[in-house]
Amino acid sequence: MNAKISAGLLVTALLVTGCGGGGGGSGQSASATPKVGLITKTETNPFFVKMKEGAQKSAQANGMELMTAAGKFDGDNASQITAIENMVAAGVKGILITPSDTKAIVPAVKKARDAGVLVIALDTPTDPQDATDALFATDNLKAGELIGQYAKAAMAGKPAKIATLDLAPGITVGQLRHDGFLKGYGIAEGDPSIVCSQDTRGDQAKGQTAMENCLQKAPDINLVYTINEPAALGAYTALKAKGREKDVLIVSVDGGCTGTKAVKSGEIAATSQQYPLKMAEDGVKAVSEFAKTGKKASGYTDTGVTLITDKSVSGVEAKDTAFGLANCWG
Repeated sequence: MNAKISAGLLVTALLVTGCGGGGGGSGQSASATPKVGLITKTETNPFFVKMKEGAQKSAQANGMELMTAAGKFDGDNASQITAIENMVAAGVKGILITPSDTKAIVPAVKKARDAGVLVIALDTPTDPQDATDALFATDNLKAGELIGQYAKAAMAGKPAKIATLDLAPGITVGQLRHDGFLKGYGIAEGDPSIVCSQDTRGDQAKGQTAMENCLQKAPDINLVYTINEPAALGAYTALKAKGREKDVLIVSVDGGCTGTKAVKSGEIAATSQQYPLKMAEDGVKAVSEFAKTGKKASGYTDTGVTLITDKSVSGVEAKDTAFGLANCWG
């Protein structure tokens, strides 16, 4: 599903939103309704599907019209820039964005803010973080730290041979989770226990390929950190093909329903669950407040993270998969 970020964006957005009011959805009838834009990295990732759901729900509750757009793939900065320009031209009061390229998007964000638009980053901070007015996100460093602490305790003193299946260069959320994992495990970048590192862009197929590459390089890997659960499931597939799935510990971040089910089944040992619906709901509320009063949201709002596992370890606070499945997305 590609983003609709062309001249037809405005019409598409109106059709997508259907936000309350029974006004028929024409541009004229909706013109007095304040608009809020949501730009995600992709439309297909369940995380962003849930984020869009939260934005739609909150827009309807707050009497706003929601416009949406997304990149064609994770890392598609050009499409996100076009979406920002189209939304500013359409007169949005605020834009919520999960930036694909956290540095390259900054000039477009600045232009929007200079035009009087409130810009809030969701999930992924820009680089620098204060390039947007505010950030509503998981504490991704903490998310990584939780699974690092869990992995350290679960290894129970066994020497680790670690593979890190990361996101991609230049994306802050990936770096924060990676750094958090290392911090939680108690090691530094370059530690000899890290025997392989590969980028996956959070994709299951790329996660499988990355794990295959790592196993060729270091067949005795016994601990795998993954940027998200699709990458984790790809890693599991590669490990299973080698008959190693039962003796390698996999930890991850996200807390989607598919990933949480994989924790329940034992394919993933633990994951740090985040809450995209809340990010979007709170973001739309902030734009609504700005539209009504002129008060701008600022700084960082932590939308929460919970370690999910059915194999708890001493000293690391966690919830079981029953909680995880009750609060998952996707």
